[in-house]
Amino acid sequence: MYAFAGQPEKTAARIRQILTTMYHNAPDGLCGNEDAGQMSAWYILSALGFYQVEPAGGRYVFGSPLMDKAVLGVGDGKTFTIVAHDNRPENHLIKSIRLNGRPYDKFYIDYKDIMAGGLLEFEMEAP
Repeated sequence: MYAFAGQPEKTAARIRQILTTMYHNAPDGLCGNEDAGQMSAWYILSALGFYQVEPAGGRYVFGSPLMDKAVLGVGDGKTFTIVAHDNRPENHLIKSIRLNGRPYDKFYIDYKDIMAGGLLEFEMEAP
């Protein structure tokens, strides 16, 4: 929600903290109630660098990617690749974003843009 208030750095810090401290690979690795898969889905999306604020909406807000690279099959033989450059534990802030090689200045990406396939690049930095 910080992103909507013009403070994406607070979103990034909180998401990175949650991803690295509240989830782990063990029987008790999920915090709270799994809620029919919602917590796991949030983790996967957030680890990719974005998440849905409202489940029925087609907009994904940027957070702080945990993965350096991920390739998603989006149908019809297309892929959507996410790359986080200079992604280290201390570099949890997104410095800049490129979509298909072009500068991207929104704090979100739409579902249709993901499903079109392409390349989303995050340049990461420390606070």
